[in-house]
Amino acid sequence: MDAARTVSAPENATKPADPPIIRREDYRPFDWAVPEVALDFTLGLQATQVRARLSLRRNEGVTADRIRLNGDGLTPVAVKVDGEASNSWAMDGSDLIIALNGDMHEVEITTAINPAANSQLMGLYASNGMLCTQCEAEGFRRITFFPDRPDVLSTYRVHMSGDKTQFPVLLSNGNCTAKGEAADGTHWAEWHDPWPKPAYLFALVAGELVARHDQFTTMNDRVVDLGIWVRPGDLDRTEHAMESLKRSMKWDEDAFGREYDLDLFNIVAVSDFNMGAMENKGLNVFNTKYVLADAETATDGDYDAIEGVIGHEYFHNWSGNRITCRDWFQLSLKEGFTVLRDQLFSQDMGSEPVKRIEDVRVLRSAQFPEDSGPLAHPIRPDAYREISNFYTATVYNKGAEVIRMMRSIVGPERFRAGCDLYFERHDGEAATCEDFVRAIEDGAKIDLTLFRRWYSQAGTPKVTVRLEQDGDAAVLHLAQQVPATPGQPDKQPMPVPLRIALFDRASGTHAGERLIVLEDGSASFRFEGFAERPILSLNRGFTAPVSIDRDVAREDLEFLAAHDDDPFARYEAMQDLVVGHLTAAADGRLAEGDRPGQRAAIGRALGGVLADAGLDDLMRGELMILPSQTYLAEQLATSDPAAIHAEREGLKAWLGHELQDALLAMHARASAVPFSLDAEARGARKVKTQALVYLAAAAPDRAAELAAEQYDSADNMTDRQGALMVLTGLESPHRTHKLIDFYNRYRDNPLVIDKWFALQAQSLHPQAIEHVKALALHPDFTLRNPNRVRSLYMAFAANPHAFHKPDGEGYRLIADLILALDPINPQTAARFVPPLGRWRRFDAARAALMRGELERVAAAEKLSRDTFEQVERSLG
Repeated sequence: MDAARTVSAPENATKPADPPIIRREDYRPFDWAVPEVALDFTLGLQATQVRARLSLRRNEGVTADRIRLNGDGLTPVAVKVDGEASNSWAMDGSDLIIALNGDMHEVEITTAINPAANSQLMGLYASNGMLCTQCEAEGFRRITFFPDRPDVLSTYRVHMSGDKTQFPVLLSNGNCTAKGEAADGTHWAEWHDPWPKPAYLFALVAGELVARHDQFTTMNDRVVDLGIWVRPGDLDRTEHAMESLKRSMKWDEDAFGREYDLDLFNIVAVSDFNMGAMENKGLNVFNTKYVLADAETATDGDYDAIEGVIGHEYFHNWSGNRITCRDWFQLSLKEGFTVLRDQLFSQDMGSEPVKRIEDVRVLRSAQFPEDSGPLAHPIRPDAYREISNFYTATVYNKGAEVIRMMRSIVGPERFRAGCDLYFERHDGEAATCEDFVRAIEDGAKIDLTLFRRWYSQAGTPKVTVRLEQDGDAAVLHLAQQVPATPGQPDKQPMPVPLRIALFDRASGTHAGERLIVLEDGSASFRFEGFAERPILSLNRGFTAPVSIDRDVAREDLEFLAAHDDDPFARYEAMQDLVVGHLTAAADGRLAEGDRPGQRAAIGRALGGVLADAGLDDLMRGELMILPSQTYLAEQLATSDPAAIHAEREGLKAWLGHELQDALLAMHARASAVPFSLDAEARGARKVKTQALVYLAAAAPDRAAELAAEQYDSADNMTDRQGALMVLTGLESPHRTHKLIDFYNRYRDNPLVIDKWFALQAQSLHPQAIEHVKALALHPDFTLRNPNRVRSLYMAFAANPHAFHKPDGEGYRLIADLILALDPINPQTAARFVPPLGRWRRFDAARAALMRGELERVAAAEKLSRDTFEQVERSLG
């Protein structure tokens, strides 16, 4: 076999031909090199013809007399070998097999495709009259027959022609080498990418587009032409994207020594897109959500996301394109590393502590549940059925945390030396995670043998912490346990680096931060010079992606919440105060006599945050945010969503009542800060809405009036959306009036209408599920646009108090969506399985209902590979 595939069918499997299991251990190189590819496109929305010429060279030691070229939904119109029509070919399922006897050949294949019928949005597809591509992971095989695997690297020449009126702009990878017009109203362009790349990085865009142009001068004085291409009418919302691109290019030179390597860098914004963006060499294709921004239509969070995603895709030019993956099991090689790079970039562009807290919040809300559920997998998986299902928070976010730990252990300078060595050694190659770790080892001069366990083991390690006094010394006892996960019942301990500080109780200060590494199942660390037990600040900066189990006195948490000089540790102390109280209360472990004292401690801590003049508002806003209901549920073996919701809302109302005057004063102070994009104004907007959140729980009528005033006076989307978010959860006439106004104001802006759908789907309103059902019938809702589907249904699935209704209606709603969406866009449909797959973590009644809906989906005919794999593993 040309690609390593081992068929392993589960008992009673009836889904699509029992999709084969692909195993990492079965990898072997492809039999043929494909050094050059020439593609000729005759473009049309309903009919596009593709002629592909592949230069082939048999790899040394290979004796196979054929080549397997992957296809998906294709039929060859013509096949030529060395310039002559060939009959020595056959179809094997979706793949094309061609007999080849010599060592070098040129194969030419003509295919015909219908982009307008491609609702999967993989391969070449139509989007609002425009043609565009998405080829990662296995979309190129929907364009032409090809060895569609990341270790086949080729240089590409592309010729495309089409109607000049319909497709006035013709873009592809690399540099444009020629263009012209024909007498029949068509025009053409030729593009050449001189850098060898895998097929998943191929890109083509054709349509009516306009561009914001700029230039960037590299560190070696090369001038690069920049273009951000959008629909006519959207050009005035691209300034922030262009500035983000230039900042990314400069930062990558300064931080990693990486210079851009083409004469041209283009970004195209597409409204129909399964992902956030794609790093195609020299032609990044982006979801419009991560390009278009102005103060009227984009929130501060949108501005941050655009900067971060543009940085991420640009950084892939080296960590993903110049060095790519040997196989898809190595996906975290490029994604985990590049997520870390975009995180470091964003923290340098803004607030480092706030960015760190935001990243950890994402990790805990998305990756920790994944790590403790049926879909748990290592950052370098060992097997898969459908690679699209491994574009996960584990591969991306945990992958970034694993590389960040290496950086913490060796320090930034030695880490940079290791990265430099990695880029030097593997430029132009398809590499592995092992190649990266070895480069860090050699560059930083460290042994990471034990650290490799982070790549091969799933699960979030749980570290138990105990601090005791021994004479004039403090002794820190640590023990770790890595939980069993599917397919991995027994785990080895993993190196856990932890930054700590020990605060002297008398002085309230510490003598400096230390890095300790727990390498075994347990260890003790002794610290001299403490007459009494110090206060422990642990996992400062979130050095390790672990769960901490520590028994900390309430007064110690209050001290850390007020005085810790590490912003993340201060945030963590606030979270621990709240988490300890709410989980005990929701789980029935809190004696009523303890409730007033615990609430009072939380109130004192939050009151201190509101009054602390030394805090900037961006950080203050983070400290004000309560732990999410999803995160709270993860702290319990079996969770009751209704109890967690009631306790969380009850605490919020109590705090809002106790701190009402301070919250009102803060809202007034923040409202007086004029709009700008600087840190002070952004922080003011953040705390203004957080104040409304507490007031809405304590004094809903007063909060509704304030929110309506904030909405009406808003001169930016952050304030307007924040006010509407609060109003959507209240029973107030203002709710209806402002929702209608918002829709009418922005009805012609799809990205803002996505916000309108999402705000209602994720609201605290008791009738949220009824609102979602009504919105699904709205004329502006469609299953064919992934952004719109996610804005309604993913927001709903992430809304615990609505999704987990005791009668199971929320579960039925998501299962119905999966069944309706799977034939249209299986990749997006499969993303909705994990919320149901968490059934083991809930009470018996809800668990039975969730499992029942999964079984109903599993019984459907013609289920896609994407959805089948997710459902099978969730039920397993």
